[in-house]
Amino acid sequence: MAFLDQLGVLAVTPGMVVMWAIGLTLIHLAIHRQYEPLLLLPIGFGILIANLPLTGLMTPGEGLIWRFYHYGIEWEVIPPLIFLGLGAHTDFGPLLSQPRLIFLGAAAQGGVYVTFFAAHAAGFTLEEAAAIGIIGGADGPTTIFLASQLAPELLGACAVAAYSYMALVPIIQPPIMRLLTTEGERKIRMRKARKVTAREKLVFPIAAAMGIVLLVPASAPLIAMFMLGNLFRESKVVERLTDTAQNALMNIVTILLGVSVGATMDAPTFLRADVLFIFALGLAAFALGTASGVLLAKAMNLFTKDKINPLVGAAGVSAVPMAARVAHRVGAEADRKNYLLMFAMGPNLAGVIGTVIAAGIFLTMLR
Repeated sequence: MAFLDQLGVLAVTPGMVVMWAIGLTLIHLAIHRQYEPLLLLPIGFGILIANLPLTGLMTPGEGLIWRFYHYGIEWEVIPPLIFLGLGAHTDFGPLLSQPRLIFLGAAAQGGVYVTFFAAHAAGFTLEEAAAIGIIGGADGPTTIFLASQLAPELLGACAVAAYSYMALVPIIQPPIMRLLTTEGERKIRMRKARKVTAREKLVFPIAAAMGIVLLVPASAPLIAMFMLGNLFRESKVVERLTDTAQNALMNIVTILLGVSVGATMDAPTFLRADVLFIFALGLAAFALGTASGVLLAKAMNLFTKDKINPLVGAAGVSAVPMAARVAHRVGAEADRKNYLLMFAMGPNLAGVIGTVIAAGIFLTMLR
């Protein structure tokens, strides 16, 4: 009888079966559709193993995956390390060459704040509303960083929503962009940007880290590591550190992050009506962020002779570099010779910084 009591097949519940289907769906999307495979594949597998009974993998203080989650996410280790790798991959040249594009990245955070108030009005606590609103930035590590501190019970749902919308950028954004722009606006060719010097690129991560952290100290874990990674890249003297941050370290923490987040999504936590509502609110936040970036670009064109193609405003969300690629693709549909990618990278990178600042503001106010 003791042996039978330890058989997992006898402890399976209908909720677990539903979660297996969700996990397998994410794995399918990662492999066959290539939707954010680096994250959705380990997240999907994490969901599977979290919903296998009697494993003890998420038992507090004992479980293997619980240790990944506790020491990696609750202790705020893994998301900053992800940002270290992102910084090592990032070229801030497109942003520095046209500083005015920073405003488009800031405008795209409008969806974050609007959804924050909408979620709170719908009955979520302020902490939960902040975790839901930040989904609009389409920045997975920042969403995880904020949710783990303010609303850990919503971490899995918020993380999957954020990464799902990052993966669906090519599907969600183009209809909004076409709706809010005319064909003539989509054909606007922006003036060639100036060349950014190596010294400017070297100074920027130091100045940005100091300036942003002095204004929003709670953003320090992510901003500091983001700019350190970029300093590695631009210094040109620590190729080994740059390579490690870009590749080996990034790959290791991505595995731990994905499996840990997926493992938080057990059936009792995930299969609730409010979780489905979170996905709807996250989609609204992302759509509003896209729209606000486009509309600000159109507004800026009213006051300047050097016109901005409004499509690049949609890249103000933090999905790097996919949102910039989508802006370029939609522009190329109207004018095949119009190359918008490098222009769109400016607000795209500004959006990453803007989302981190938004998260820091929420932490300052609510933690």
